[in-house]
Amino acid sequence: ALHPPRAIRELLLGAMHGTAGARWQSVEQLHLTLRFIGEVDHHKAEDIAAALGALHAPMVRAQVAGVDLFERQGRPHMVWARMEPHAPLAALHRKIDQLLARAGVAPETRAFVPHVTLARLNRGAGPVAPFLALNSDLASAVFEFHHVTLYESELGHGGSRYHPVVRYPLE
Repeated sequence: ALHPPRAIRELLLGAMHGTAGARWQSVEQLHLTLRFIGEVDHHKAEDIAAALGALHAPMVRAQVAGVDLFERQGRPHMVWARMEPHAPLAALHRKIDQLLARAGVAPETRAFVPHVTLARLNRGAGPVAPFLALNSDLASAVFEFHHVTLYESELGHGGSRYHPVVRYPLE
């Protein structure tokens, strides 16, 4: 994942309100997932960490460019902040996917959409349209990502907790 700078996380936190029943992310949970791996055993995790050690990629510049919604079975499921430009983030995603394939991780089948999750929405969550309208022009100045972090996630009562395992510098 890519971990946005503090100023960007604070911008995102400032927008995170206005939808009853939304499970808003904490400041520690805000990240841009480059590739979800899923549950693996200790040996596979070591192989993954070693494979990602071969990552050679340029530092990435990005900016927040609005908010959007993912649906699941026709219902609002998650609200998120869009990250642009898409091309350099997608290129980094592809490099990581290739490295993970060398470690025996099946390739990603879903389309890559560069975003930072802001909230997950339960069935009883309030309407999302007001949040989307209010934050349609949410934007930031261009900022830089200087490293990729391999995280281990732990499911808990307040959502997932992400523990950094290894950081890989971007050039």
